[in-house]
Amino acid sequence: MRLRRYVGTAVVCSVAAAGTLEAQRDSRASGGPIIREQAAYDVGFYELALRVSPEDSSIAGSLTVHADVVQPIDHLVLDLDPRLAVHGVTLADGGSLPFERRGGRLWISFPRRFAEGERLVAAVAYGGQPRAVPKGGFDGFIWEHTASGDPWISVSCELFGADLWWPTKDHPSDEPDSMAIRLTVPEPLTAASNGRLRSVTANDDGTRTFDWFVSTPINNYGVSLNIANYVEITTRYESVGGETIPVTFWAIPEHEEQARAALPEFVDHLRHLEEVAGPYPFRADKYGIAEVPYLGMEHQSVIAYGANFENDAMGGMDWGFDALHQHELAHEWYGNQVTPADFADLWLNESFATYAQSLYAESRLGEEETHTLLRAFRQRVANRQPIAARAALTTREAYTGDIYFKGALVLHTLRYLIGGEAFFEILRQWTDPDPAVQGETGSCRCRLVTTDDFVALASQVSGTDLSWFFEVYVRRAALPRLVTRRRGGAVGFAWDVPDDLPFPMPVPVVLGGAPRRIDMIEGGATVQVESDARLVIDPEAWVLMERGQ
Repeated sequence: MRLRRYVGTAVVCSVAAAGTLEAQRDSRASGGPIIREQAAYDVGFYELALRVSPEDSSIAGSLTVHADVVQPIDHLVLDLDPRLAVHGVTLADGGSLPFERRGGRLWISFPRRFAEGERLVAAVAYGGQPRAVPKGGFDGFIWEHTASGDPWISVSCELFGADLWWPTKDHPSDEPDSMAIRLTVPEPLTAASNGRLRSVTANDDGTRTFDWFVSTPINNYGVSLNIANYVEITTRYESVGGETIPVTFWAIPEHEEQARAALPEFVDHLRHLEEVAGPYPFRADKYGIAEVPYLGMEHQSVIAYGANFENDAMGGMDWGFDALHQHELAHEWYGNQVTPADFADLWLNESFATYAQSLYAESRLGEEETHTLLRAFRQRVANRQPIAARAALTTREAYTGDIYFKGALVLHTLRYLIGGEAFFEILRQWTDPDPAVQGETGSCRCRLVTTDDFVALASQVSGTDLSWFFEVYVRRAALPRLVTRRRGGAVGFAWDVPDDLPFPMPVPVVLGGAPRRIDMIEGGATVQVESDARLVIDPEAWVLMERGQ
């Protein structure tokens, strides 16, 4: 079933008038309010054909977009980094189209007005030297070499957007339903990409073309290429859904031994996530891991792995397992299968993937190690801005550490509030819904979501309205503060909440050695105790809060 991105109530995006954002468009950011011309079409299919030339760090090729018109338009507007030249634009019948570059946007003029319901097909020929990752940076093309001197090339573009290297509608609210990716590279290099490999063609000029096909919807920044003289390490995994999935690790030759040793743990990460979140979403294609010369990224069905097989590569702390791999794999569910329609809801990606790491630790390492991780999360919470704004945001505006660690602790607090059974049912239904209840596309059940969608699901499954919980924790920057006063044989508890919002959050305590749950129906409570009874508030750190007196 096709996802319709601008119709209905589940997905709401801010639409800007034509031209109003042209002067403000930042080619180093993705998303934000969408202009009318881009909201007017729905991408069904992309075809990307690209030649990658390591000798001069350049790319050249074409992008063909197949799109359905949802509002009448006479321009096709795509995003493309100004560093890359456009050599021409053609229609499906071969006729050339005039175009204009306006900063980071490509405005293509049609010879007529396309009506609602029509399909348009246009091809953009382009090329140049794409933005390279600066020293100490993250987004861009990475042109490196292995220790043996072979080219080692990759790309990462979540922050800047996929228009960093190919023409696209650079907004999370529109995913193609499928995509073809054809990569031509010098022999003997391998080009690993998204989806499944349909063919490898040896060309007369000493290059090979790798033809990949993505059979499911894919977010733009999840499109990837990984090029090296890779060693392919392949195994097969039996999914909880019953299918047998090919798992391939593309490792550089220098690390073949480490990659083979790590693969069983990586497959165990896959097993645990299936147990929590449902069948691996992209089992129709593959699960792939490509070793890259940077830390990592959640590229759909071929995550980028650059942790050097070290447990402390992510965040500078030893997680007790390869946290970088486990985190990026979790994004196959949280981010690639279930995708925020706007980057204002990016916490739905990062918080869930981060909390999945603590769940893996809880399952495999025990409660003590999990508490150590959660305490480390708490030390990294900054509370500078809400983790889920109500206005459309770019990646640069939305991307903070709190969407990782604060959001994970919000989920942990929710688990305490509603209980483990309801919490894990919510996690399951979020990524593996009943088709009769939630819309879906194909076997991956891919869909676009908002924070309000998650609030609605959590309320439905728990049987209680949880809007107050999320209003405080994700829509406000400051944390609720618990104020306690003890006088004689009574202890008073009260919540000091931003904007005096309702907040009936219970509090776990130990009073006189006995654990208790203090209900705060009206935002406060008084408990009678022995005058010498020892009081310990939330000894296991279930509730995310500030402490006050």
